[in-house]
Amino acid sequence: MIKILVKNLAVLTALLVSIAAIAQDKVPLKTKLPPPLFVGTPVPLNVTNLERPTKAKRPDFLVPAGTLNLAKNKKVTASDNNPIVGTLDMINDGDKDGNEGSWVELGPGKQWAQIDLAKSSNIYAVLLWHFHAQARVYRDVVVQVSDDPTFRAGGTTIFNSDFHNELGLGAGKDLNYVETYQGKLIDAKGVKGRYVRFYSNGNTANKLNDYIEAEVWGKPAV
Repeated sequence: MIKILVKNLAVLTALLVSIAAIAQDKVPLKTKLPPPLFVGTPVPLNVTNLERPTKAKRPDFLVPAGTLNLAKNKKVTASDNNPIVGTLDMINDGDKDGNEGSWVELGPGKQWAQIDLAKSSNIYAVLLWHFHAQARVYRDVVVQVSDDPTFRAGGTTIFNSDFHNELGLGAGKDLNYVETYQGKLIDAKGVKGRYVRFYSNGNTANKLNDYIEAEVWGKPAV
């Protein structure tokens, strides 16, 4: 009896979510995920303010109908113009695999990569994959959006796990997280901007900064 009630409740919940989505003209964000890579017991990570890792599939994230990945194959720049591994255009080429030859590796310490969406857009979600063939946490991850390519006037911060303000962009309150094949989904809440910048400051395995893929889901502003 309890199992039947739980099952019926799950069906009802899914139905209500679908009805709410239709009423708001929203649909689940659909992206192709790479295969999971690391197996076995991950090395314990001595990281404070860490989001509890889970193997569960991420729940559907709703976005307005017609939302597209605006970042695909757009111009990428970075604080490190000569990556140690790979080329900057690999950050948004659609390849999310974590095997050799799929990532860009920027130098040690504080670095950033930036995508030019070509025009100001309303952004609803950002998906970010760092190196995910090993259980790692990338330090001081900050994601900002701006209409200024230099970000000198600052930007709208949509994610910030830099608790100690190491980057000088303000102390963050978002939790650190373990990299997985699902990537990190960030709710951008419709923020408007043309440029999306991703900061990091090394990781729990080394001092380097790796990027596999970044997706920016939104619509060009009218």
